[in-house]
Amino acid sequence: MAAIVHCDSFEVALETGPDVREIDGALTRIVGASGIRQGSAHLTAIGSTASLTTIEYEPGAVADLKAAVTRLAPPDMRYAHEEAWHDGNGHSHVQAALLGPSVVLPVRDGRVALGTWQQVVLINHDNRPRRRRVEVTVIGTAG
Repeated sequence: MAAIVHCDSFEVALETGPDVREIDGALTRIVGASGIRQGSAHLTAIGSTASLTTIEYEPGAVADLKAAVTRLAPPDMRYAHEEAWHDGNGHSHVQAALLGPSVVLPVRDGRVALGTWQQVVLINHDNRPRRRRVEVTVIGTAG
């Protein structure tokens, strides 16, 4: 059985960071359109101040995540990045790098295999609202 590669992308408008948005709907649409039954979905957030992860997407867990990344790289610290660019977002780059720009998820029976309380989220860490693109590559077989 030949492998299939299906590529697609979508965009999400996000507020000043850290802003966290669930993206399961867009991912489900892309995986469904791929025709792939068994394989994996590779997602990458485009931009050096964006990240992707999974979490239980409920207000308390989202607030905890925002607070945690802010503690790890607070916006009021000195960052060497500011000496070069003076754009006030040194913390944004560090936060995004700590979480990472991509996730790989299993596709089983034509669906992304996630836990009951596990959702995929896109995070804008920048100090201004941004429209973020997520590139998705689904690889696998139709059978």
